[in-house]
Amino acid sequence: MRVTRDLDLAEECAQDAFARALTAWAADGVPERPGAWLTTVARRRALDVLRREAALRRALPMLVVDDIEPSPELGEVIPDDRLRLMFTCAHPALNQDAQVALTLRLLCGVTTAEIAKAFLVAEPTMAARLTRAKKKIALARIPYRVPDAEQLPERLDAVLTVVHLLFTVGHTAPSGPDLVRSDVVERALDLARMLRVLLPADPEVAGLLALLELTHARRATRTDDSGRLLLLDEQDRSRWDRDAIAAATPLVRESLRGRPPGRFGLQAAIAAVHAEAPSYADTDWREIVALYGVLLARWPSPVVALNRAVAVGLADGPAAGLAELEPLGSEPALATYAYLPAARADFLRRLGRYDEAATAYAEAALLTDNDVEQAFLRGRYEEVRSASGH
Repeated sequence: MRVTRDLDLAEECAQDAFARALTAWAADGVPERPGAWLTTVARRRALDVLRREAALRRALPMLVVDDIEPSPELGEVIPDDRLRLMFTCAHPALNQDAQVALTLRLLCGVTTAEIAKAFLVAEPTMAARLTRAKKKIALARIPYRVPDAEQLPERLDAVLTVVHLLFTVGHTAPSGPDLVRSDVVERALDLARMLRVLLPADPEVAGLLALLELTHARRATRTDDSGRLLLLDEQDRSRWDRDAIAAATPLVRESLRGRPPGRFGLQAAIAAVHAEAPSYADTDWREIVALYGVLLARWPSPVVALNRAVAVGLADGPAAGLAELEPLGSEPALATYAYLPAARADFLRRLGRYDEAATAYAEAALLTDNDVEQAFLRGRYEEVRSASGH
């Protein structure tokens, strides 16, 4: 990017370098510093392209403004290439949504469609946002270089958001035959753990790591032996990873020392309430409702409002939950979000309103492309259809 000043061309040159590596390394062996090899090949390719474009000849004297390799000092501050690049992409000249979306797309292997789902927007909308962000970088000549250590705090929230969304994409895959993408989950966990080492005093870093560890602790019980999705009330809690839960609990307390508590610390506290309940029936839903209320004030979001409404229904009964969900039906961001009709369907089922529940389950099944979720929702649809006499 420092050479090309153009993200699309930078991607093209990087891909060309990978393609060349497939043949060159097979013949000559993997070089001692593969990253440096790829960078050099991509940079030479970029210079060749730029030299052939007469309109950009005037920019050639500017191509050597930075070293390609980060300084040794910064390498010690951020000991991982992926984290260095994430902090680089979180450039303050872009708004945070653009920072997060570009980082997910360029560095994390997340598709535009998956990013759009994470942001609750249509895929063409997200594609347009990515294009505008790239154009802004090019027109404003934003220098893409690894930030100095003192610049890390202003970029941290975007990096934490990227890691959280990356984990979310892996925890429940937006599409495909598997509920979980384990490689993506492990990548997000690795990044969160490295951030903890890098910034051990930051409460939001502690909160993010705690949230991911507590959520991941339930991994063995999310489906049964046949691959059917299991909800919280069906899961065998004796199979939860108690060592991970015990290690994450002090991080939750640490994250809540921030004043006011941050969004990741509050989400971690909610996950801890679930983790500490000996059974589903013993879950303190009123505490969860209260925590979601604080989170909603701290971080207004339609998804947080939806989660709070579900918690209200589990604390005060399905009728109360339906009442809380009602105004969210007109929220544009949730129009294609499968969990809204799925939540309505569950409350309607509990109330014995089976025909309405069937309609809601059918709607939810249409809004998810994950095969495991679809199978679960269709199974529930058949159950309520049978209960209604159809």
